[in-house]
Amino acid sequence: MAANKTNKLAFLSMPAPASYVAGLGRGASGFTTRSDIGPAREGPSAEVIAEAQARRGEEPEIDPEQFQDPDNEYGLFAGTTYEADDEEADNIYEQVDQNMDARRRARRCVEALENAELAKHRAERPKIQQQFADLKRGLAVVTDEEWENIPEVGNLTRKKRKRDERSFVVPDSIIVGDRSKAEYENSLDGRQQAAGGFETPADSGTLTNFVEMGQARDKILSLKLDQVSGTSTSSGLSTSIDPKGYLTSLDSVVLKTDAEIGDIKRARMLFDSLVKSNPKHSPGWIAAACLEEHAGRMVAARKLIKAGCEQCPKSEDVWLEAARLHSNDDAKVILANAVQHVGQSVKIWLAAADLEHDIKAKKRVLRKALEHIPNSVRLWKETVNLESSPVDARILLSRAVEVIPLSVELWLALARLETPEKAKAVLNKARKAVPTSHEIWIAAGRLLEQEAHVPGKSNEERDKELEVVDKTIEAGVRQLRHHQVLLTREQWLKEAERCENEGSPRTCEAIIKATVAMDVEEEDRLDTWMSDSESAESRSNVGTARAILAYALKVFPDKRTLWRKAADLEKAHGTRDSLSSILERAVHHCPQAEVLWLMWAKEKWLAGDVPAAREVLERAFVANPESEQIWLAAVKIEAENGELGVARELLVRARTVADTQRIWMKSAVFERQQGQIDMALETLATAIRKYPKFAKLYMIQGQIHQDRKEYSAARASYAAGIKQCPKDVTLWILASRLEEADGRSIKARALLDKARLANSGSDVLWAEAVGVEERSGGAAQAKTVLARGLQECSTSGLLWSMTIWAEPRPTRKSRSADALRKSADDPLILCTVARLFWTERKIEKARQWFERAIAANPDLGDNWAWWLKFERQHGVSEQQVEVVKKCIAAEPHHGMTWQSIAKAMKNVGKSTEDILELVAAALH
Repeated sequence: MAANKTNKLAFLSMPAPASYVAGLGRGASGFTTRSDIGPAREGPSAEVIAEAQARRGEEPEIDPEQFQDPDNEYGLFAGTTYEADDEEADNIYEQVDQNMDARRRARRCVEALENAELAKHRAERPKIQQQFADLKRGLAVVTDEEWENIPEVGNLTRKKRKRDERSFVVPDSIIVGDRSKAEYENSLDGRQQAAGGFETPADSGTLTNFVEMGQARDKILSLKLDQVSGTSTSSGLSTSIDPKGYLTSLDSVVLKTDAEIGDIKRARMLFDSLVKSNPKHSPGWIAAACLEEHAGRMVAARKLIKAGCEQCPKSEDVWLEAARLHSNDDAKVILANAVQHVGQSVKIWLAAADLEHDIKAKKRVLRKALEHIPNSVRLWKETVNLESSPVDARILLSRAVEVIPLSVELWLALARLETPEKAKAVLNKARKAVPTSHEIWIAAGRLLEQEAHVPGKSNEERDKELEVVDKTIEAGVRQLRHHQVLLTREQWLKEAERCENEGSPRTCEAIIKATVAMDVEEEDRLDTWMSDSESAESRSNVGTARAILAYALKVFPDKRTLWRKAADLEKAHGTRDSLSSILERAVHHCPQAEVLWLMWAKEKWLAGDVPAAREVLERAFVANPESEQIWLAAVKIEAENGELGVARELLVRARTVADTQRIWMKSAVFERQQGQIDMALETLATAIRKYPKFAKLYMIQGQIHQDRKEYSAARASYAAGIKQCPKDVTLWILASRLEEADGRSIKARALLDKARLANSGSDVLWAEAVGVEERSGGAAQAKTVLARGLQECSTSGLLWSMTIWAEPRPTRKSRSADALRKSADDPLILCTVARLFWTERKIEKARQWFERAIAANPDLGDNWAWWLKFERQHGVSEQQVEVVKKCIAAEPHHGMTWQSIAKAMKNVGKSTEDILELVAAALH
């Protein structure tokens, strides 16, 4: 039975069938990797499988679908009828296919365009590999000898590269260890034998004294130095070397690194190739010589430049470089040879003249040069400059203008050397020779102006000759236009400024008269001329600005702004007489301009001429009989000069003639200042009946009652004023301070609350509320009110300033930064920042910020007082005087402390300087 049992493993000894692949049945036909996607071994092909099946007698399987027509449906829908729905569906599918194909077509078009652009870009800018393809192919014919002669690649960037050249000293222990490494010790020291060989012998407490070793080393070094310097007397081997000179010579030695030496060698090879390939190229010879000079090889440099002179004898640069590289005597010889080849070179002759140290030799060289180059303006100028005698210079210039008649510089130089009469003839000749030069006409005008100011002439003669200057410049501009020389208006203005700077103001004025109206539209003339005047004044050309304004006033005599601008210019840069003359002309042309009358009267008053000021105001009354400003100015002049009766009469007449609310207010203030309180109250009562909406009348009335301690009457006055003028913030504040002075802080607080309801957004009311809380002792409540006020008025400089000072010292700087971000140009914030720098002892910064605060608003008197107080503490007397002068010129009228002090009855009549001192003393 065992013999009939089949062997299951018999197939192992049988040959494998054809096309057998182990594991093919379970899919083990190969493997894939990440780098090579695909089967590791290909399976049997269809022909091999068909051959194997035929060998085994198997029939090949036939796919029944392989002969099926794809257009004929079969199966589930084979027997159905083709209906309209099927046609509609096919149409829809066909449209979808068409849309998809159109989308793909657009994408294909875009890709085709991109490919075309890429191909065009590659054609214009091929890759480096493509650029060098022909050179690579050319390397096939390079011989071994040519390959060996190719220079090595190196650094041609002239940049030094850091090299690790550090070195370390080998310790003595290593040297001693290496020396005794091969030695053997075969005996013991006696002390070692005494100790049994187990203890290291050493002296007890013995240490190495390094100080003594250092001293010994220094002594040996000093002996060596003495021997070298020759100061040692103990040895007969002293030398004559000067140590200081030796060190100096060492400083002059230029040490070059290996990289620099390599760069010089490569550059030398390049320049050598350059001059050999193109020996007529002069810059190559110059560069090669400069390279050798840089390398310190002067002999080689001179040889190269000599060869360059031989190869390029027509190049002046090569000859000049050769002269520079040689000594003075050799350079003279070189330049003498140069003029044989390039005798028309002005640079060669000038360089030859510079080599001469004697004036006579220089003259000789330059005159020889003029024989070769007689038409060189530069040579003539150098020759004339060497002449010390005006007569010789005049002779040379006369010859020069004959040779070069078109040189304007030579004509002008000759005219300057001649007498006035001959100078006129010279300029006439120059004008005929060079009719297109404006400099000649300007020089003629300056000459005429110079003659007009010769001492000994009367004013009439001088005026006539100055009129000739205007006519000359006008004729010059006309002639230049005739010869098609069209200078722009800006160029003429620059010439006018140059004449003013060189001391010819009338010529400047003549140029302005003749050219300032050029190329300006009629409607833009006023604005253009005013801007020209301002720009000239900013460049400190006051004469030019004055001339522009004078011409503008002739064209626009009735423009008040022009007269005011001219008056301000004379006030800043002119004299009292010129200012008075301008103002007199101004009121003649603009009699209705009250400000011009007042300026004229004030200037007369400041000059101390009170009768003239009264006369001016009388003329002003005739032209402006109902002008309240002129009436009040007349009252002020009389009051300041002690004529109180006349001032009172003027006020009575003014109330009758002009009858304005301001005149009634000034009348009440005048009576109050003179102590006539009842008269003042009577005047105020009448004025309030006439002008019930004028808040200042109620303020003055309430202040008079408050000074008399009549709180109920003052309260009634303020209440009436608030009822009539609820939008006036000052009335509310005065009413609140009255209640506070009467001991009613709660009433004051309530009034301020009502005021803020009527006048929302008023930072002054919030600041007053904060002050009420602080004065009543509620610091925490004051801080709360301040925070609320800052929320409502986020850009208020007053509230921000109070907030900064309410902060503790460490946080003030950050709070000031917040304030500057909110309102950077507020003068109160700028002044606060300056005071912060003051507290930090940053003096210069504080001074700069005080200047910024004043520039932002010069009308704030408190800022002036803070600045003066700062200079009193940290500045010098000159700076303090400068602050006071600027404050007087600015005449400030506002500021919380300034107004309270300036309007106090005890300070009536005090000057700006006195008020400034009082305010500075009151600030803390």
